[in-house]
Amino acid sequence: MRILVIGGTQFVGRHIVEAALAAGDDVTLFHRGRTNPELFAEAEHRWGDRDRDLSALAAGEWDATVDTSAYVPRQVRTLAAALGRRGGRYVQISSVSAYGGATGPAMTEDAPLAELDDPATEVVDGQTYGGLKALCERAAREAFGSGPIDAVSIVRPTYVVGPHDHTGRFTYWIERVARGGQVLAPGPRANPFQVIDARDLAPFVVLLAHGAVHGTFHTVSPAPPFSFEDFLTAAVGEVGPPGTRLVWVDADPLAEAGMTPAELPLWAGTDLDRDVSALDPSRAIAAGLRPRPLAQTIRELHTHELATPTALRVRVGLDPIRERDLLALA
Repeated sequence: MRILVIGGTQFVGRHIVEAALAAGDDVTLFHRGRTNPELFAEAEHRWGDRDRDLSALAAGEWDATVDTSAYVPRQVRTLAAALGRRGGRYVQISSVSAYGGATGPAMTEDAPLAELDDPATEVVDGQTYGGLKALCERAAREAFGSGPIDAVSIVRPTYVVGPHDHTGRFTYWIERVARGGQVLAPGPRANPFQVIDARDLAPFVVLLAHGAVHGTFHTVSPAPPFSFEDFLTAAVGEVGPPGTRLVWVDADPLAEAGMTPAELPLWAGTDLDRDVSALDPSRAIAAGLRPRPLAQTIRELHTHELATPTALRVRVGLDPIRERDLLALA
């Protein structure tokens, strides 16, 4: 198989390229060459900025294109125009944030997606991210879906975690628990919780690129019901030293204290859309997604961070002094 990966040297794309190479595929990476340019000497590298110059893709033909970095629909349309029919099947990494309205365990992949008041916006922030991802999906079906019925596949992951995660959101909790002591645990403790290990997402994406299956899939794990308390308890069990104790603090006093997503990553608080972390992965499981147990991800990620800590894009997590002060709210 000849696979073109848009991106491919950061976190999710990096794992996808590793999975494709492991499957024996002939891989071409299109990227700017700024992040980890030394990776994948055995693959073909073409350099360019998808927002400015796609001329490096003017020649060549691939059986499948994997798009890891579409954030606005214009990027999907210009990629389709540059490739024509030379890109083969198209697999897009979307997000569970693409949903609009109520979400929950009974919701299928066919539920309504988010709508933007201004669909022409290219401002990507907390208010527009989900709606833009929904528009990227729509653009993919319009631009790449005129061929065979299986020409387009969409994966909607929740938080992607694992080695090389430069966001540090999941990793913060693992390494905080590993330091032991009293760990501030933000409520509500029953909030739904799901992630997906990048090392499990990647081979599923390659499966879609190969055309073995096609469609739109929730790539999330564990299957509900699974809570934030279950997650932190599992972390204590796997990496917490003796005496580690979770100290639960209710959402309201934390909100009043001005908590931010950077300080308490993955914390949903009392947000109305928190059930987006309780989606049913059964369609993806039936198609071949094989998520490893969360405890295994926790253990392996901690081992990885001990050996080769991942450089973070921005600092995340509570300052120890701030955490100590907030523990008094319990």
